This record gives sequence, C-alpha cells and structure tokens, in this order.
Amino acid sequence: MINPTFDIASGMRLWTDFIRMGAEAQLVMGMRMAGMMGMLPHHSAENMRMVTEKGDAARESISAALTQVARGARPDQVMAAALKPYGRRTRANASRLYRAC
Repeated sequence: MINPTFDIASGMRLWTDFIRMGAEAQLVMGMRMAGMMGMLPHHSAENMRMVTEKGDAARESISAALTQVARGARPDQVMAAALKPYGRRTRANASRLYRAC
C-alpha cells in the first residue's frame, strides 16, 4: 500500500538534487586538485576556503534540518532542507572555479 503522505515528485526531486550535487562536488574536487598541481589558475585562499566552508555548511544544514523537524515536516522535506546548504555551496564553487579557468 502506498503511503498517502508520501509525494513521489518530492522524492524524485530530492534524488535529482543528490545526483546534481554529487556531480558538482566531483567537478569542484577535480578543479581544486588541478589548481593545486598548477594545471589551472588557483587562488592562494582556495585551500583555506575549502576547509572552512565545510563547517559552515554543516552548521547551516543541521539548523535547517532541525527547523523542519520542529515543524513536523516529512522525512523527505527534512532531507531536502538539510541538503540545500550543501547544494548552494557546491553550485557556487563549481561556477566560481569554472569562471576562473
């Protein structure tokens, strides 16, 4: 029996967000590694930025997830809220690093 509170479109949207963020994260890691090896232009602050942004994204993600839990949201909505800060950062990093090339 299908759970009437589960929205298939929300589940698919969450899945595609995971896929997009994973692809962007791989692109960002590859471009940063190429920058560290001298193959691409690399700003000196990039190494520090990639370390510090992890903590900021984790704090934002936990806060967004707990806010959704407190509101009584469905699990897929909680996951979507938790994923959003990471997705914003991977998208911004990918576009910034791509423009720097």
